Amino acid sequence: MLLSRKWSPEQIAWGLQASGASKMSLRTIYRYISRDRAAGGGLWKHTRIISKFARKRYRSVDRRGMLTGKRHISERPSEVAKRLRLGHWEGDTVMGADMHHCLLTLVERRSGYAVVKKLEARTMHEATVGLLMALQEHQAKMKTITFDNGTEFHDYKILEMAYPVKCYFATPYHSWERGSNENFNGLLRQYFPKGMCLSKVTQMECDAVAHELNNRPRKRLGFKTPHQVYHGVRRGVALGVSI
Repeated sequence: MLLSRKWSPEQIAWGLQASGASKMSLRTIYRYISRDRAAGGGLWKHTRIISKFARKRYRSVDRRGMLTGKRHISERPSEVAKRLRLGHWEGDTVMGADMHHCLLTLVERRSGYAVVKKLEARTMHEATVGLLMALQEHQAKMKTITFDNGTEFHDYKILEMAYPVKCYFATPYHSWERGSNENFNGLLRQYFPKGMCLSKVTQMECDAVAHELNNRPRKRLGFKTPHQVYHGVRRGVALGVSI
């Protein structure tokens, strides 16, 4: 099996597609590994990343809501607050009615461009897998991420080991410090309103909603869209309109 040969999920997905054997997605492979572990399997031990954050933490003290060593938002480079360059993101989770299934939202501060990942639960494991997926897709444009203080983001060091990104945390109960993310979450609720159970929501639906919002003109951007600013596209191209 490729995992036992220490292939990464990304290498497996690429190898299967290149050989024509399968078009299995990276997310499917991560899910397969996670379910195998939940069933008592050991596939996760062969991965370089999941094995680090999936280990049981013996003799640990219950410090929910607390984590020493987190970088506070005040430690971010000054360019982050000024929104002068692409690459600085904010992250949060949006809960469903069952208080289990949720959505991971990431918003780039300068452009307002957003990524939405469906999570089966608001846990460190699920959030970290979702974040790794986003980093794989956008790593060239992810320099920093400023998170909410939820414990689901407490394995942030895994991200920093895997990619050249630095993570910061907002002050507890200061949602305005992540204004871009809070604003986007409000827009997202137009599609997934409060009180809605998110258990049946698929990643495909999340991608479709993110695409629609990323192609909605914003006054702050001079009525360009987040997609146009993020990708450096000329006005009109993102909507399929000739110039």
